Amino acid sequence: MSIQTIKWNKGVAKIIDQTKLPNKLEYIYCRDVEIMWDAIKRLCVRGAPALGVAAAFGVLLGLKEFKGQDTKAFLKHIKKVCDYIGTSRPTAVNLFNALEQMKAVAFKNQNVSVAKLKAILEKEALSIFEEDRRVCRRMGEFGANLIPNNSQIMTVCNAGALATVDYGTALGVMYKAKEKGKKFKVYACETRPLLQGARLTAWELLQENIHTTLICDNMAASLMKKGKVDAIFAGADRIASNGDTANKIGTYSLAVLAKHHHVPFYIVAPYSTFDLTIKSGKEIPIEERSASEVTNFRGVVTAPANVNVYNPAFDVTDHKLITAIVTEAGIIRPPFRQNIKRIFNHKGQGARTKE
Repeated sequence: MSIQTIKWNKGVAKIIDQTKLPNKLEYIYCRDVEIMWDAIKRLCVRGAPALGVAAAFGVLLGLKEFKGQDTKAFLKHIKKVCDYIGTSRPTAVNLFNALEQMKAVAFKNQNVSVAKLKAILEKEALSIFEEDRRVCRRMGEFGANLIPNNSQIMTVCNAGALATVDYGTALGVMYKAKEKGKKFKVYACETRPLLQGARLTAWELLQENIHTTLICDNMAASLMKKGKVDAIFAGADRIASNGDTANKIGTYSLAVLAKHHHVPFYIVAPYSTFDLTIKSGKEIPIEERSASEVTNFRGVVTAPANVNVYNPAFDVTDHKLITAIVTEAGIIRPPFRQNIKRIFNHKGQGARTKE
């Protein structure tokens, strides 16, 4: 891929500032954990898999603050750093999975020196990075088979290379389908209020020479009614054990429309996005963001200053509306609760599970 969202080099995390796209391709050089926390909070880096990697790199940045050789004190510092990063955004479970993974490795190696433990944690963070690359390629391979040749497909928000470290989830399926020689066109929903579909997905797909048409979110129904949508692919920020899926606000609307118009609706997400500690989407925390995201856009006021605003960043799609979930271990179809357990053998590969 020509796009590299996040990279670790000599103690610095380099990330694309996605708030500047598509007008400018600029980078943020995170040299301390506070810069990374701010980048996550402001959506400079976003997308569930990329947030997991950013969290792991954020831990490494936080470790630079520790001075001394007391391993016990160092472990307390690691926990403090992880807790701090966890306050940045509440919904994307990959972020918390990465933090738990870093803490688990730290406490597993609590009898080594501080210097050795830092090296072990850096190796773990880089393995999380490489695992995301491998997982995205696997999902793309499975999901490409779901794209009919000469079809028209739809997506929402951005679930591509910009949301991961390399290939993407929902868009990765499209990249792999293109590699296989399939012909298709993509409708990208603009995705209000921050226009991730317009600013990021449209830009990214055009970088890869994929035929892309941008639409306003409220145009999706009319396209489906005209028979111009053959399948919908979306990413995910957290998936409950029954298959209920939290994703960018507007995903649920597309799923309802797809059901009505008999259009297959697919979720593409790695196992690290599953949260097997919760029974349904009702338990998924939904982040609510600033009213200014709705009333203003890049300095332009779009609504009266005194209007009340409701601005959830995500909604939850009921598993009954989902045709299948594409993962690195294969395609999961209903009944989801049983098949999620079966395909991942109850535990492992990064998902949150009940102890």
